[in-house]
Amino acid sequence: MTSFIAGLPKAELHVHHVGSASPRIVAELAARHEGASPVPADPEALADYFAFRDFAHFIDVYLTVVDLIRDDEDVRVLTFEIARELSRQQVRYAELTVTPYSSVRRGIPAKAFCEAIEDARRGAATEFGIDLRWCFDIPGEAGLAAAEQTLAIALEERPDGLISFGLGGPEVGVPRPQFKPYFDQARAAGLHSVPHAGETTGPETVWDAIRELGAERIGHGISAAQDPELTAYLAEHQIPLEISPTSNLRTRAVPSLDEHPLARLVAAGVPVSINSDDPPMFGTTLEQEYAVAARLLGLDDAGVADLARGAVKQSFLDSSGQARLLAEIDAYTVRSA
Repeated sequence: MTSFIAGLPKAELHVHHVGSASPRIVAELAARHEGASPVPADPEALADYFAFRDFAHFIDVYLTVVDLIRDDEDVRVLTFEIARELSRQQVRYAELTVTPYSSVRRGIPAKAFCEAIEDARRGAATEFGIDLRWCFDIPGEAGLAAAEQTLAIALEERPDGLISFGLGGPEVGVPRPQFKPYFDQARAAGLHSVPHAGETTGPETVWDAIRELGAERIGHGISAAQDPELTAYLAEHQIPLEISPTSNLRTRAVPSLDEHPLARLVAAGVPVSINSDDPPMFGTTLEQEYAVAARLLGLDDAGVADLARGAVKQSFLDSSGQARLLAEIDAYTVRSA
């Protein structure tokens, strides 16, 4: 199973930009900006630094890593290195959640930020054969000012890889409905709606994401399992959940992997994809998440391949791109049988 997962062509739909910085890159940035951040410059010390007490502590630590991204070259290198790691895991297509507001408010011009991620995207396609796309997300904890600026950057800069509009950060105390006008405008401009919801709050947050924000996919959404009406709605309307089991464990959203609701959601007919979220921070990889999902769902190799196919079909990759990647998964599965 480990070997099969390692070679399986994949798509990833829920992985964060800064949260994907490898310990090597984080340590290099910390050393470059030594004294300006509490982030350790020793890669081995990062494991302890990334031991999260709860979701609020995770956000605090995450923002200290964001503080290390000081200029457009940091942005370009970070993005390119993320693509390198994804491609090592046979990821052919990834929708990377990017928070331009966090970098722009720290002094990187929006145009330079967008040019940096686009330069990395083109370079990664050439060197690694990976197709990156962007979800520009609002950091919910920063409020409506962040929503307004994120939308402005998305619509005014409109980098070629931008396909969706999201909402991240804490859910507690950050009601989804207040962001409706910004999602309405983003959707009117042709961007897909992919907010986080139902990770650390109850099913009502998922309902809000659907009813108020027009969610086409939900980031996490695991609390939907608590509401039979909601799970039935998600299944009927085929609204996928982007599931990241280890992330949910590490942020204390679930008490243990064995108590994760993934199997219940799948049994209810809810479409899911398997993702890594902030992999180095959570001590995981996409490969490991597939292995976790296989155990929780009792899957063999064919079942794991179906998970990979589901991610492709739930992606915003164009139909010809989906067909190519699905054919590659099929061919790999036949060779591996």
